[in-house]
Amino acid sequence: MSKEWLPPEEFAATLPKAGVFGAVFFTDEDDRPVQLRATYSSTHPWQWPGGVAEAGERPWETAVRECREETGLHVPGPPRLLATVFGLPGKEWPLATVGFVFDGGRLPAARLASIVLDPDEHDEVRALTVSEWRDLMPARDHARLEAVMAARRRGVPAYFDTWDWEG
Repeated sequence: MSKEWLPPEEFAATLPKAGVFGAVFFTDEDDRPVQLRATYSSTHPWQWPGGVAEAGERPWETAVRECREETGLHVPGPPRLLATVFGLPGKEWPLATVGFVFDGGRLPAARLASIVLDPDEHDEVRALTVSEWRDLMPARDHARLEAVMAARRRGVPAYFDTWDWEG
């Protein structure tokens, strides 16, 4: 490491870059995870409401905005962090990924039925047991789901750092 001092903008250019996302995790009244089927991703077909942060937006703000846009549900807060997710860049995406998964609570049947999906992003919503999700998603996605469920049960946020991009 050089002992030469760099102006902040030059030093910042040397640092790794990352995309930031926020997501909301819900279960139904029977504690079955609720997920949305993506119309745009066969790699990660089942997802939680959420997305990439816009400029000047904090992860909680992102999660609330994306949840409202994708499902019509408003998450009032306060934010309760369930997990931090990290992934290294790969051939499919040149940036690292840092994500924050917040607890949206348990959805009563009427609220679950009131979800209005954005058809440009998702075409189905399901609530299944953790084991039922296993065959519907990649192993890494399922491991993340298990980590988030365990974090909710323990009341201690999870750190999930194997969300790397392929290659």
